[in-house]
Amino acid sequence: MKPATWAYAESYVAEDDVLARARLRAAEVGATPIGQGGGAALRFLAAVLNARAVVEIGTGCGVSGIWLLRGMAPNGTLTSVDIEAEHQRLARESFAEAGFPHQRTRLITGRALDVLPRLTDGAYDLVFCDGDKREYPEYYEEALRLLRPGGVVAIDNTLWHDRVADPAQRDPETVTIRELGKRVLDDDRVVPVLLPVGDGLLCAAKKA
Repeated sequence: MKPATWAYAESYVAEDDVLARARLRAAEVGATPIGQGGGAALRFLAAVLNARAVVEIGTGCGVSGIWLLRGMAPNGTLTSVDIEAEHQRLARESFAEAGFPHQRTRLITGRALDVLPRLTDGAYDLVFCDGDKREYPEYYEEALRLLRPGGVVAIDNTLWHDRVADPAQRDPETVTIRELGKRVLDDDRVVPVLLPVGDGLLCAAKKA
């Protein structure tokens, strides 16, 4: 794909000033939220699923949360987990600025692998993973437990800065993401697709 074509597709759904300010908050604390094209894909998935219950691993100062909430059902609730309390404080500012009442978000500060086991089996429509790349395999298994049949897990950074497609790249994060991609592809429990948006969005629908 030519760079100009990728840029055109990535910016096809424009971000507004609310999202721009959320990105600025993220940049100020060194957080890297999902890109514009990936965010649009999350909103699309939430809308297609008419999602009422979504789990997000990695709050990202509110960027991905805003995209998700804008696609979810009007009465939907986003549960967002992050180890950084400051990132969640900034996310609350972003959600309020976007006009979402506080009842629509449940922000839990803590390590994802400590929090996720406490959430209810089969109670969620969509799980978005954007936390510690080395924990992605565990997030994936937790997501399948949390999802209802027909629900979707979406995992960000699954092209990992062009490293996953290069067999010579053998750093721990790249190897973990590459092996997860193979694992999802071979998993009879799901229907997978790898979307070349942003830094890669690996999605899998849980079979009934």
